Amino acid sequence: MKADVTTLAATKAGTVELSDEVFGLEPRADLLHRMVNYQLARRQAGTHKTKGRSEISLTGKKFVKQKGSGGARHGDRKAPQFRGGGKAFGPVVRSHAIDLPKKVRALALRHALSSKAKSDNLVILEDTNVDAPKTKALKDAFGKLGLKSALFIDGAEVNENFALAARNIPNVDVLPVQGINVYDILRREKLVLTKAAVESLEARFK
Repeated sequence: MKADVTTLAATKAGTVELSDEVFGLEPRADLLHRMVNYQLARRQAGTHKTKGRSEISLTGKKFVKQKGSGGARHGDRKAPQFRGGGKAFGPVVRSHAIDLPKKVRALALRHALSSKAKSDNLVILEDTNVDAPKTKALKDAFGKLGLKSALFIDGAEVNENFALAARNIPNVDVLPVQGINVYDILRREKLVLTKAAVESLEARFK
């Protein structure tokens, strides 16, 4: 499939041939859903923690007689029902990560790219070279291109001036091609790939 190439000045810069194996698949919502769950689960810190009754610093002495008090047969004050006692079945430090086969992850990325191509939300940019890190100038350029919410994927290295100018613009993310991922693709309306990024992605999935 062919796609038009544009520049930051909103002028045409020819066309590029996109591989159907990477950009021409029929998107599967189930794969994308599994991949997003996988990414978000791995992102969770899992550092939440409460103390159980065995970790509370209180005496273990039986504080009431077994019989004759007219109350319940309690052992010590560390039980969960008492103020200052341990938490019953509270959260513990753990990993929230789930497993997903490597081939499924790679396929999900191809389906995410294909979903943007099919919905006409894929933009091919010649390059991201700018002379100076000027946020206002870059924001004006995005306005000409109709980009309000976009993920920019550059080649192996992101142009430093472009990254500096774009980081203060809301709803705009900039990543090198190594950092491309399904969640960031789906959370922005437009996906903007440079020609270098397209070449790198097609070589990766060849």
